[in-house]
Amino acid sequence: MNAAPADQIRLLDLQAIDSKLDQLAHRRRSLPEHAEIDKATAEHTALKDLVIAAQAQLGDTEREQTKAEQDVEQVRARAARNQQRLDSGTGSPRDLENLQHENGSLAKRQADLEDIVLEVMERLDSSQTRVTELTARLDHSTVVLKEAEGRRDAAFAEIDAEVEKVKRDRDAVAQVLPADLIKLYTRLREQQGGVGAARLFQRRCEGCRVEFAAADLNAIKAEAADAVVRCDNCGRILVRTGESGV
Repeated sequence: MNAAPADQIRLLDLQAIDSKLDQLAHRRRSLPEHAEIDKATAEHTALKDLVIAAQAQLGDTEREQTKAEQDVEQVRARAARNQQRLDSGTGSPRDLENLQHENGSLAKRQADLEDIVLEVMERLDSSQTRVTELTARLDHSTVVLKEAEGRRDAAFAEIDAEVEKVKRDRDAVAQVLPADLIKLYTRLREQQGGVGAARLFQRRCEGCRVEFAAADLNAIKAEAADAVVRCDNCGRILVRTGESGV
């Protein structure tokens, strides 16, 4: 393949621009905010699960309290009915004696149930406190996550604006280069980790950093000025300039 020496030198400009675009893409992928967001998202998700579990426990405890209070009320109501019958003296002596005995048992049952109510109330208070604390932590984690996302988005906007500018510079260079030279360069760039063209500088390929022997340099020097030379070691387009020494 042949290409004007000036076009080959412009290919180095294109390579520099493409390397800049690669750097910007790497910078976009490597923003510290990505790790912050991952960490904040994990913490937010964990706290959300804890809040849901705490709310479920609170609901269970509230229902347990309602049931315990209903049990107490039922015992109180039965004792009150029994006492009314005792006070009225209605019934046989044996029936009245049984009512007195039952009220004694109901009094003990009521005391036991009231203890249960107190114990449930303590657990309810603890559950409410936990829900409040976890909800506050969840709200804080939401703020932390949104702030990290905001910083990431601001960094994205800055990088993307620079990318658009660099792309315009690339278009200006690429549009004056021969299509076949661009095609070869693009293929090599994909194969060689983003570098398709490298300068020959003082006996060395700047793509693979290999220094050429005198015989190899003489062979390159013998090539026509418009010949597209390839590095024997890495295969990249080897661009000759005034500093190549050939």
